[in-house]
Amino acid sequence: MSALKPVRRQFTAREAAERLGVTTRTVQRLMAEPREQYLARANSKREQVAELRANGLSVRAIAEKLEISKSAAGRYVQEYETRINQPSAS
Repeated sequence: MSALKPVRRQFTAREAAERLGVTTRTVQRLMAEPREQYLARANSKREQVAELRANGLSVRAIAEKLEISKSAAGRYVQEYETRINQPSAS
């Protein structure tokens, strides 16, 4: 079961559970973004990072442009650079 209209929440599942008088797991289950949507959003972000890095932007500039943390941008850049530096299987 997942949320009908998933939105990024502004508080933790624990805080919501305390306010609503339910378990944390109930809140997580009801507020969860469907896996397919999460993966599509994450892959889109990875593609954007790869494009920006290929254009020569720094990790900090990528993070600012995409409004993500520097550590997330760094992780995406590391994935991208690992992928392009792997020898092709021939």
